[in-house]
Amino acid sequence: MSEIRELKKPIREKASIHSHIKGLGLDDNGKAKFIADGLVGQAEAREAAGVVVQLIKQGKMSGKGILFVGPSGTGKTALAVAIARELGEDTPFTAINASEIYSTELKKTEILTQLIRKSIGVRIREKRLVYEGVVKDRKIKVARSRLNPYSQAPVEAQITLTTKDDERTLSVGEEIAQQLVSLGVKKGDVIMIDAQTGQVIVEGKAKGFEGAKTYDIETTKVLEIPTGPVRKEKEITTTLTLNDLDLNLAARNLAVTAIFSFFTEREINEDVRKEVDRLVKDWINQGRAELVVGVLFIDDAHTLDLEAFSFLTRALESELAPILILATNRGLTKIRGTDIESPHGIPLDLLDRLLIIPTRPYNADEIKEIIKIRADELEIELDPQALEELTKIGVENSLRYSVQLLEPSLIIAQRNNRNIIKVEDVVVASKLFSDVKRSVKFVKEYENLLLK
Repeated sequence: MSEIRELKKPIREKASIHSHIKGLGLDDNGKAKFIADGLVGQAEAREAAGVVVQLIKQGKMSGKGILFVGPSGTGKTALAVAIARELGEDTPFTAINASEIYSTELKKTEILTQLIRKSIGVRIREKRLVYEGVVKDRKIKVARSRLNPYSQAPVEAQITLTTKDDERTLSVGEEIAQQLVSLGVKKGDVIMIDAQTGQVIVEGKAKGFEGAKTYDIETTKVLEIPTGPVRKEKEITTTLTLNDLDLNLAARNLAVTAIFSFFTEREINEDVRKEVDRLVKDWINQGRAELVVGVLFIDDAHTLDLEAFSFLTRALESELAPILILATNRGLTKIRGTDIESPHGIPLDLLDRLLIIPTRPYNADEIKEIIKIRADELEIELDPQALEELTKIGVENSLRYSVQLLEPSLIIAQRNNRNIIKVEDVVVASKLFSDVKRSVKFVKEYENLLLK
């Protein structure tokens, strides 16, 4: 059995709220398809975002940013994710709610600097020993989670990789087993495991591999079955952010006794950043690396104050700056900490630098398709009547509330020994969990009994 050293790093979560988005879903002429790449509707906003992507690729977004304006639940974050996907799979994408900037002990300028450096990547190329092939068989051993006794977690795995010329069965430990599960690795997938770090990369699906499940329409890249040995030396491209390199260098420079205080404060010395910039410049000159401009997305931008806006305005003018995307659901409102009213709560000097893209509420057909996409992503099966009921709830209340009812409805269905959600399950779930309108009505009804 081949031994593989494991990578000690956080595992990506499966099926996050925007994990299904692959791009903007535009045709060759830049026109939005009704359903494509995980997006539904919002044709005008998607087409405008497509123009922005072209401007970025042509290097014509210097000094400019993007502002999405629209009611809650109209896909502003989804469009920001789609722009990052269109720019490339390894494009850094940093998302934050503006209020988070004020929820730590760090200075606003330090947090914003870290966010900007998290949004600029360094693509590094190097020769590595890897295991690469088509997954022929996969066996996962699970046990009770050490953190949560009520759940099970992968503890080890046995995986058989094959190419046209070779086949190997690998025994791997907990970290790699968790990656296999979280990435949804299945029979017929073409994967690569870094022998040094243990990082698992899903490259695509093998074309015509026996026993693999395929679909008429695939969002996953379809590849030929690899040739050569399973265990080989290959040039690996790794994308790290400037902030990753900052933290790595800062940790190495610290004495062992100071490590804990470093991670408590999380302040990064400016000298460390200058040293990282020098190293990256050397790598680029040597042809070992290249810069990848990423996306910094700040939601609820109206909660930023003048100091933060001034910092972002200066950052846009910098030679090395990410693509700044702001989002808000406010109209004419006061800039935080002042009595100055401004459109969207953003100073006019920054607004003049932003390309503003409006988003509109979804109609019933669009809500239905979005619910279907989310159900597929969560591997939830819906009865047609249940889908209609969820669509009705989405129209009358909100899309977010309707989508949030999917998993509670599945729990209720499973209690009735079913894996298919029926309309009665949705009705019960909607009674158990209030929407905003009913919550407000409840508060008014029992206003005298509630604390003030």
